[in-house]
Amino acid sequence: MTERDLEICNRLGLHARAAAKLVHTAGRFGCEVTLIKEGEEVDAKSILGLMAIGAAQGTKISIVCEGEDESEAIDAVAELIENRFDEDS
Repeated sequence: MTERDLEICNRLGLHARAAAKLVHTAGRFGCEVTLIKEGEEVDAKSILGLMAIGAAQGTKISIVCEGEDESEAIDAVAELIENRFDEDS
């Protein structure tokens, strides 16, 4: 299991387009990818789960990956979030 703490740093937070990018990125990997916000866990491959968590700009989250390709998955998800979902700089 691999875990990394991150902050949602793009201006609009984890809105629909950003959530779709996260689902797409997580979906490229066979491992389980879970997003945790304030103890609430959601499947990062579920856009409904991500939208329901309501992560605004500045929200602290944890990403947990578990499975065969967990290292590659957590690096890809972290890069997406740290690059502000390629939305703003």
